[in-house]
Amino acid sequence: MNAIIVIPARMAASRLPGKPLLDIAGRPMIAHVVARALAAGIGPVIVATDSAEIAAVADSAGAAAAMTRADHPSGSDRIAEALAAHDPSGHYDAVINLQGDLPTIGPDTIRAALLPLSDPAVDLATLAAEIVDSEERDDPNVVKVVGSPDGAGGLRALYFTRATAPFGDGPLYHHIGLYAWRRASLLRFVSLPPSPLEQRERLEQLRALEAGMRVAVGLVDTVPAGVDTPADLERVRRRMGAQSHAVRPAEPLGGHLSGKKT
Repeated sequence: MNAIIVIPARMAASRLPGKPLLDIAGRPMIAHVVARALAAGIGPVIVATDSAEIAAVADSAGAAAAMTRADHPSGSDRIAEALAAHDPSGHYDAVINLQGDLPTIGPDTIRAALLPLSDPAVDLATLAAEIVDSEERDDPNVVKVVGSPDGAGGLRALYFTRATAPFGDGPLYHHIGLYAWRRASLLRFVSLPPSPLEQRERLEQLRALEAGMRVAVGLVDTVPAGVDTPADLERVRRRMGAQSHAVRPAEPLGGHLSGKKT
């Protein structure tokens, strides 16, 4: 598909204000995410933001910046506005919503989110990894995907929940908040009001399921380390700082990016 990557990024994070500009291994976090997105080689990379500071960093990192309204209720609404402004002619028929707080995400993982859209019946695709840490099974901050095998090595999503589900023996899957949308599906989604289950679980993707959209889930090996709290930030700083010291002087840190998904 003809795809574009849009990274929503705003300054007003409740637990980590100014999160996209926080320093990690000598660079703002949003610059790391832009570098990973560019390395995926899928298409143009846009940072959708309401901050001139974030826009300036995005531009210096090699992305285009799209200034968007500050009052968007979700990242999906923000990327829809950015897409309309950047590509009013509809040249791009698929858009990847890449969160701006995933500085360790691997380019291969970003590309994996696009693969399920090869099935024309799929409206949007996302990713998950099997839960191997027993503490994650009952953690309400870990969103679980409940789905049926789709015959292509992934799942057809039936539900997303913060509860421990499904019941009984068998694997549980940790949802990874990266989405690949068909453009038409994204525009339909943002036109819909928040749905009952979306509001109850506080999970935006349930709106798509309640509206009858087909959501495919690609399975990857690991969950990338996201940055939501000060403790997350320190863990990622230690990890990425160690990686930067391990890079040979002749090889720039951004030259050959890889890694697991955050």
